[in-house]
Amino acid sequence: MLIDMNKTLLDDTVASLGSQARGLTVDVTSEEEVSAALDQAQTNFGAAVNTAVSCAGIAVAQRTLSKRGAHSLSDFQKVLTVNTVGSFNVSRLAAEHMSKSEADAYGMRGVIVNTASVAAFDGQIGQVAYAASKAAIAGMTLPIARDLSGHGIRVMTIAPGLFKTPLLAGLPEKVQNELAATVPCPKRLGDPDEFAMLVESIVLNRMLNGEVIRLDGALRMQP
Repeated sequence: MLIDMNKTLLDDTVASLGSQARGLTVDVTSEEEVSAALDQAQTNFGAAVNTAVSCAGIAVAQRTLSKRGAHSLSDFQKVLTVNTVGSFNVSRLAAEHMSKSEADAYGMRGVIVNTASVAAFDGQIGQVAYAASKAAIAGMTLPIARDLSGHGIRVMTIAPGLFKTPLLAGLPEKVQNELAATVPCPKRLGDPDEFAMLVESIVLNRMLNGEVIRLDGALRMQP
């Protein structure tokens, strides 16, 4: 079950994945819409939700203080609302669904994977809102994992570096090459499949819990 605000991209992705995929236009900051999506996932697939992966995120480019004045408070709040509040909203509601299911032989009911960013640790100029939102996701990983431990639900966070997502793929090739050159090894942009591989590893490895994993090719962002 895929959820997104971009219906065109959502429909195209669902079509590319075949008959076992479903899609629903959802605002991750809406309690009603996320709850409905979780209910629909359970109905469509005939089984309780056992994995939730949050990747929704937005960003703005503004300095705390520039020639135009102070950073827009509404823009700062919007980024934190979508990135941090949206991730927490999905986490809490998915956990509630998982908690009602039968535990497996190991006492486990599910796993939640959130997405932070290396910006949580290496925030750049003009990225205070984005860095703050991603640092908050990293910071809530352990307490949520501890909160949900009694329910047999694990919580992990991935902090990607420079990945060839639609955002970066839309940049000129020269800019993409310049960004790729800043990654120590491998000297290229990350492939979304590599992000998915880590998600799969997290789902399969029950000892991964309450941790943030950098997935960045040893990248450390410059100011």
